Amino acid sequence: MRCRTLAMAVGFSLCSGAAFAQSANPAEPRSAQGDLSVTIYNNNLALVQDIRQVSLPAGKSRQEFADVSAQIRPETVTLSGEGFGIVEQNFDYDLLSPSALMQKAVGQTVTLLRTNPATGAETRERATVLAANGGVVLKIGDRIEVLRDDGLPVRVIFDSIPPNLRARPTLSVTVDARSGGSRPLTLSYLTPGLGWKSDYVALFDEKAGKIDVQGWITLSNNTGTTFNNTKTLLVAGDVGFSGQNPGYYQPPRPRGNVAGTESGNGQRLGDFHVYPIEGRTTIANAQTKQVSFLDASGVPARKGYEFRNGWMGAEDEARSAASVLKFSNARAAGIGEALPAGTVRVYMRDSRAQSQFIGESEIPHTPGGSQLAIRTGDAFDVKVQPVVEKRDVITSEQWQTYARWTVTYPDGTKKTAAGEVPKRYYRTQMRYIVTNAGPTPVTVDVIQGGLGQWWWWRDLRVTDESIKGVQDSADERRWEVPVPAEGKVELTATFLTPW
Repeated sequence: MRCRTLAMAVGFSLCSGAAFAQSANPAEPRSAQGDLSVTIYNNNLALVQDIRQVSLPAGKSRQEFADVSAQIRPETVTLSGEGFGIVEQNFDYDLLSPSALMQKAVGQTVTLLRTNPATGAETRERATVLAANGGVVLKIGDRIEVLRDDGLPVRVIFDSIPPNLRARPTLSVTVDARSGGSRPLTLSYLTPGLGWKSDYVALFDEKAGKIDVQGWITLSNNTGTTFNNTKTLLVAGDVGFSGQNPGYYQPPRPRGNVAGTESGNGQRLGDFHVYPIEGRTTIANAQTKQVSFLDASGVPARKGYEFRNGWMGAEDEARSAASVLKFSNARAAGIGEALPAGTVRVYMRDSRAQSQFIGESEIPHTPGGSQLAIRTGDAFDVKVQPVVEKRDVITSEQWQTYARWTVTYPDGTKKTAAGEVPKRYYRTQMRYIVTNAGPTPVTVDVIQGGLGQWWWWRDLRVTDESIKGVQDSADERRWEVPVPAEGKVELTATFLTPW
């Protein structure tokens, strides 16, 4: 089952058909979970709410809640219900495994079962476990022996399982109930290990000037626990939490990304967008699932080119311009909804009508009605070479004050003075050689950056330019340079800057 119509995509109620359906493995032990609801955020964090029917005796008792996340954040646990109070809670995260069992057996006696590979005869010996640090050291009678992993058939038989080892992640809570009886208890906690992301597939038809866009939700579970038959809600947005990593540097996105103002019909939670998965689903541990949430056809789109020169410097050779795909998620374009952050992978059909991958790019959380610019890669045939024609210093007749001070004399008189210097400019004459070896004309956005990077460096003057430019910001000026097929255009500009 797929969300084929835009009406279904607009509500972002995700179809949970064959891609999400899963039945529990009958060989697995029955889950202790109750009525589950899971809210999953973008930043590898989820809120689990588990309603279980529990029979409490009157007074103090220890209640165990198995099958919680193995990565549960114990400090976030809350247990709510009627007629009881919480005395103490513990999370038993030491799970049963061969290595954990051996480590807990240090100082204890075990049985070694050895099989003679030639005769098949079995012998048993009692041994005391002395250490289990990178290997197992045993005391057998009067000798010390290392249990080797050399392929010989040796088994270790334990008398019992240590009480602090659990087969499944378990939360234990000591409660004090005013009266006995069965009642629903709601267990809530935060856990990492559950996450989701968006991926988009865009098929671009350059001749028609349109793209088809399909969106997929990818849901992953690495908590160590399976969440059975759960109601699932996905939240798009950057939810803050203590200890999150600071942002890291990302290269500038292509120009043309403009935030929209369309609200759309999707659900919201505070300042975030909420996407419920239709029906219930089982989110198995160590599993990745996908479901379609957007299918839009014939969205108007166009290809452009962009070259960015970070500072008024020269290049020894021409560099490729970036190839940029531009479209909108506005209602009029055929999408009409906010898009969760994710990766857009762009394809085009070749001469044999086969889809071929031409590049991918990340998009941020994008409101409805926005303009998007997706960098798909570097153009093979479109190149730009920035050249510094001349750089010199000029001094104008203007003077600027760099300091002012007041001196008060013993008789109370004051004298004010100021220091002044001639106003100096650096004049830089730039030339940008734009070439197009392709069979069709193109327009290249040539962007000169580094013009106003700091607050004291904002006195920019453009005294001459061969094509009228646009000052997009204090730091960047842009020119739209038309280049004929198999042709070359030279753009020139002169800048006056204080540094």
